[in-house]
Amino acid sequence: MSRKPGFDVFSRRAFLRSAATLGAAAVAGPTFAQSAMDDILDSSRRGNWDDQFDAKASRSADAVASNNPILGPGAVPNIQQAIADYQQIVSAGGWSDVASAQKLQLGVVDPGVQTLRQRLMISGDLPREAGISNSFDSYVDGAVKRFQARHGLPQDGVLGEYTLKAMNVPATTRLNQLNTNLVRLQTMSGDLGQRYVMVNIPATYIEAVEDGRVALRHVAVVGRISRPTHILNSKIYDVTLNPYWTAPRSIVEKDIVPLMRKDPTYLKRNNIRLIDGSGREVAPETVDWFADKAPNLMFRQDPGKINAMASTKINFHNTNNEYMHDTPQQGLFNKLMRFESSGCVRVQNVRDLITWLLRDTPGWSRQQIEKVINDRVNTPIKLAVEVPVYFVYITAWSARDRVVQFRDDIYQMDGATELALQTGYGMEKPAGSPDDDLLPQ
Repeated sequence: MSRKPGFDVFSRRAFLRSAATLGAAAVAGPTFAQSAMDDILDSSRRGNWDDQFDAKASRSADAVASNNPILGPGAVPNIQQAIADYQQIVSAGGWSDVASAQKLQLGVVDPGVQTLRQRLMISGDLPREAGISNSFDSYVDGAVKRFQARHGLPQDGVLGEYTLKAMNVPATTRLNQLNTNLVRLQTMSGDLGQRYVMVNIPATYIEAVEDGRVALRHVAVVGRISRPTHILNSKIYDVTLNPYWTAPRSIVEKDIVPLMRKDPTYLKRNNIRLIDGSGREVAPETVDWFADKAPNLMFRQDPGKINAMASTKINFHNTNNEYMHDTPQQGLFNKLMRFESSGCVRVQNVRDLITWLLRDTPGWSRQQIEKVINDRVNTPIKLAVEVPVYFVYITAWSARDRVVQFRDDIYQMDGATELALQTGYGMEKPAGSPDDDLLPQ
C-alpha cells in the first residue's frame, strides 16, 4: 500500500499520544497519562531523526520567561552565577562559529548542524541527550527558539542574519559583557521601592515591579542612536489622558520646519497650532518658513487619535524633556528593532500600565480611565503616591533559574563592536519618514 511521505511520522505520534493518554488516564488520571505519554515519546529507541518531532521541544522558548525583575535583590547574585558559568565555558575553549552554505532551519540535513548542536549545548539551550548529528530536528528547532528568546530575537527557529550574528559572538566577549553589566546592576542594588517601573533601553521593554516580582511587562520603543533615551532615576508624578503634544525645539528645527517648506498644509493636517508668548494662536501662513531660524512659537498638537502621544502621557521628573506615552503607530511594536523615537519611550498596552500606576489614586478605575479617553478631554491626573522609575542600560542579565539574557548594544556602550549587531537600525532617518509617529519625542 502506498503512503504519503511523512504520514508515518505524524500518524504514529498521534497514535502514541492517544494510546498513552487514554490508557494511562483510565488508571491514574491526567498526571499519570502525561507522564506515560512522555515516557513513550522520550524513549531512547525513538528511531531516526524524523521521529524526533517532540512537541515539547518546540516549546522550550517558553522556559525563558521569568517573573524575576531585571533589577532587585537577586540581580547581582544571579549575574555573578552567570559569570561563573561563562568563565567555565571560556576556560573549556568557548564555542566554534556556526556556518553553512544553506539557511539552517527545521528539516535541513547539513554538516553545519553538528556545529550548531554543539554551540547550543555549550550555552545550555540544547540538552546533551539530543546527541550530535547533521539533522535539524525539532529538538534543535526548540533550542534555536530558546536561544532567540534569550537574545530578544523573533522566535522562528531559523538561523537568519541576526540570529547567526548573535550566535557567533565569542564566549569571551559574552563574558566581558556580563562583567560590564554586573557593574551596572551593582549601582542599582539599593532599595528601589515596593512598587517601581523599569525601562531597559537596549531590551526595549518595560517592567512594572511589585513586591520583588514583575507585575506587568510592556514592549517599548526608545530613542535611536542620534537621539538616545537617557539613563535616569526619577519618579512618576502625573498621568495625562488625552494630552496635548508640544514639539520640543529640536524637533521643530530638525523636522517640522523642513516639512512645512515642502508642504504648507502639514500643521493643519496634523492638528498642530502655533501659539505665541501671550497665548494667542498664530496663523501658519503668516510665518516665514524659509527664514534662517525657526519661529519662536509653541507648536502644540490638539488631543485626538492622530496626536503623537495618542491617549496617554506619563510624566516624571527629568531635565531632558522625556516622558513615556502612547502612540497612534501601534505597528512599531512589532518591529525587531524598536529604536525609533527622539528620546521618549512609547509603551505598548499603555492603558494597563496607567491603571496599575493609578491604583492608589482615588476615582481612577480602568472604567473611568476609558471613559475620559473616549471623551477626548485633556485631563492631567496627579498620582496620590509617586512611583519610582528607572531608565537603565542593561544588555546582559540572568534570572534565578540561570537563564542568561543578552541584548544588542545599540548605543555602543559595552566596548565591543561585535555586540552592536544591528546598529544601522538606530541611525538618523529623514524627517517625516513613515516610522516617525508624527515626529514625537
